[in-house]
Amino acid sequence: MTLEEIKQSIPHRDPFLWLDEVTEISDTRIVAKKFLPENLDLFRGHYPHFPILPGVIQCEAAFQASAVLISKLLPTGTDMAPVVTRLNNVQFRSMVRPNQTIEMEVEITERLQNTFYLKGKVSSNGKVSCRLEFACTATQIV
Repeated sequence: MTLEEIKQSIPHRDPFLWLDEVTEISDTRIVAKKFLPENLDLFRGHYPHFPILPGVIQCEAAFQASAVLISKLLPTGTDMAPVVTRLNNVQFRSMVRPNQTIEMEVEITERLQNTFYLKGKVSSNGKVSCRLEFACTATQIV
């Protein structure tokens, strides 16, 4: 999926859109990527002399990838969007620096009506930087 197709699937926009492309998608799994240029504004303030991507942003990138996946499973023409309702077992394993590309892999492990249970990981340069388990509920948005 291209950036434009992603924007058709989820409501997120710059400066808070953390996906550039989707490289794989099925009914239960998605892989997406985001390049992090050194001039990204958040790097100016998050350890300015040794900038790193905040862990919460890595989680958000995985959440957005899951939103794209879930949007493909919801009925068309609906005003529903997935909202994160739970976050468990988060582990941060390595730092992500400017000029790196992060890859988000997210898988649906269970679905109960409009609630989705997922597990994900974020990687960069072949190293896992974050693992997480979370839940989303498809909610009517106005």
